[in-house]
Amino acid sequence: MWTYHPDLLAKPVPRYTSYPTAADFGPLPTGAIERAIEGASGDISLYLHIPFCETICYYCGCNTGASGRRSRVESYLAALHEEIAVVARLLPADARVRRVAFGGGSPNAILPREFLELVDALHHHFPLANPDWSIELDPRSMTAEWGRTLGGVGITRASMGVQTFAPHLQKAIGREQDDSLIARSIDWLRSAGVTSMNFDLMYGLPGQTRGDLGDSLEKTRAMGADRVAVFGYAHVPHMVPRQKMIDASDLPGGEERFAMAEQGFAFLTGHGYEPVGFDHFALPSDPMALATREGTLRRNFQGFTCDPSDVLIGMGSSAISGFPGLIAQNEKNNGRYRMFSSQGKLSAAVGIARSPEDRMRARLIEELLCRGKVELSPCLFAQAQSRLHPFTERGLARLDGLELAITQEGLPYARVIAALFDAYRETTQHKFSSAI
Repeated sequence: MWTYHPDLLAKPVPRYTSYPTAADFGPLPTGAIERAIEGASGDISLYLHIPFCETICYYCGCNTGASGRRSRVESYLAALHEEIAVVARLLPADARVRRVAFGGGSPNAILPREFLELVDALHHHFPLANPDWSIELDPRSMTAEWGRTLGGVGITRASMGVQTFAPHLQKAIGREQDDSLIARSIDWLRSAGVTSMNFDLMYGLPGQTRGDLGDSLEKTRAMGADRVAVFGYAHVPHMVPRQKMIDASDLPGGEERFAMAEQGFAFLTGHGYEPVGFDHFALPSDPMALATREGTLRRNFQGFTCDPSDVLIGMGSSAISGFPGLIAQNEKNNGRYRMFSSQGKLSAAVGIARSPEDRMRARLIEELLCRGKVELSPCLFAQAQSRLHPFTERGLARLDGLELAITQEGLPYARVIAALFDAYRETTQHKFSSAI
């Protein structure tokens, strides 16, 4: 179905959960985040970052640490409560919260009681308008109590970091969890009212074979996941020191990674899932599939989403907020984040003010990744025509007048094609993950 063109995949590119990307962030003017929140009227979304896990996996690039020291967890949560209050005071009266997402780390690395206290604080401080609640979970720390807690809150969407069902691969990446543990977690979540269950799977793991991936895909289908994300493992130990625990000599090469990506696409689309981009999939009844069919799919810091809001306010250390004219990231260091919050201050000091050109290119890149086609301006068409030639001549993309479309064969090259319109990549170079 797909053809491997190593020359087109040789250059690592961003995942484009924002444009400009986090690699292009710099110092923000004092008060930038406060002014952006004060102007955030209408429907908004909230994201709360919990930077803890009971056990740290070797592969993980998230901002997280072990939750063993209770005092550290408690002081962080106290700071998060302070930030919730500050953000809520800044919001204008006509703002309405339509979506709330908890991520990390693993939000279920804290106590269920502490989670409920955060939810109560959101109800107390923010104008919640019957929001959609979602959460990322680690099945290793799921319990029946957590299931009851999530049911009481009204969580309807949950994402579990499964990665692989193969025991030898779980051991290699530091995430050992047997099938029964995952199945038990699903039972608790379904009983709690979760109607959209996502599994994160990975290919390109050390020692992974296509047989290993096939087994994980089959178990994912059998367990009834509504959504599936199939990510390529990004080995960047220069950025994520814990990845030095992984034997790089045992990682599959580029051609094998490509074959695994194709295998995942073929299996899931052949078993009733609809493609969302090239590495996400959803059952036809899931809101993500519906958004894809209706052309309303979006992309933000959480990846593909059916969230229509242009405002996402991130709270917690390293959390990123997105506004039409600004992207801002909170302090990454938990200690410094706690210090800012204890003083009643917001900690977002890095990010980027988005120019009109940034916003135009952001829309273009989002259209390409979410809908597979976009209408180019004459200026951008002239700039990109020669760079698009290697893709159009191989049938990976198609130009029809000013309309650029990614073909079915070109899906695995979507991020590479999108990067052709990234003005920041023309002047600066960063080490990103593999394009597939």
